[in-house]
Amino acid sequence: MPANLRELRQRKSSVQTIKKVTRAMELIAASRIVKAQARAQSAAPYSRELTRAVSAVATFASDVDHPLTREAESSKRAAMLLITSDRGLAGAYSSSVIKEGEQLTRRLTDAKLEVRPYLTGRKAGAFYKFRNREVAQSWDGFSDSPTYAHAREIADVLISDFLKPTEEGGVDEIHIVYTRFVSMLTQRPEVIRLLPLEVVEGEEPVEDDEVYPLYEFEPDAETVLDQLLPLYVASRIQYCLLQAAASELAARQKAMKAATDNAEQLIESLTREANQARQAEITQEISEIVGGAGALAEATQSE
Repeated sequence: MPANLRELRQRKSSVQTIKKVTRAMELIAASRIVKAQARAQSAAPYSRELTRAVSAVATFASDVDHPLTREAESSKRAAMLLITSDRGLAGAYSSSVIKEGEQLTRRLTDAKLEVRPYLTGRKAGAFYKFRNREVAQSWDGFSDSPTYAHAREIADVLISDFLKPTEEGGVDEIHIVYTRFVSMLTQRPEVIRLLPLEVVEGEEPVEDDEVYPLYEFEPDAETVLDQLLPLYVASRIQYCLLQAAASELAARQKAMKAATDNAEQLIESLTREANQARQAEITQEISEIVGGAGALAEATQSE
């Protein structure tokens, strides 16, 4: 068998193997994304209601000065929680959110703030390690299936550093960079400021003559905030982690489908090239046989 034809068949076999792998990964991502999307959607009502509860306390107990709602007179340091994936083969998913994190870092740096990165996902860790950048803390191993325990662990670290004075290594602001799941075709990197408390799902505006409800806090507003705010921070982080997990699976499914389609096109191209090479080989063999037969006939006649 000619070397060219043998190489074409070997390449075709290799591409067929790759196609099986990418197809399998596409199906796995497709089967898991439904559950991940459902978890992200189910977490939204709890996060929304908890935000409303915190908003009510913060709005109607304005005399309470809580550390988690207090703006620093002069912010010096900001924490950035960057949420990426643990694995690759998800297209531009991790690179897009890392790029958004770099833009946020530049904005905070331009505002004279020192940025302390907190990372989730091995992709972010590899990005910072390759550039020899310092990291406050990192977590990995759960990017596609985060739980509330993971969110609470991250929240405890961030709250502890937020309550710590900046002179002792504390932070004045906390920002989260994550990927929001919009649809199966669209996943959008976003940035939210988590602390000091910034309500991101506020109530609808009310008319001037509308009567506000009266709130009573038991035992008192400060104690209620002490209980609610850590839950609020953990729920917001969990919501971002779940959104990111659904986005990662959607991006991986899309990337693997594109890889499978490309492999199919390459297989068709290699098949055509192999057929052409085989036809050329057959034509050459026929020509050699005809030429040999003619030469034999001439030799016979000359005798």
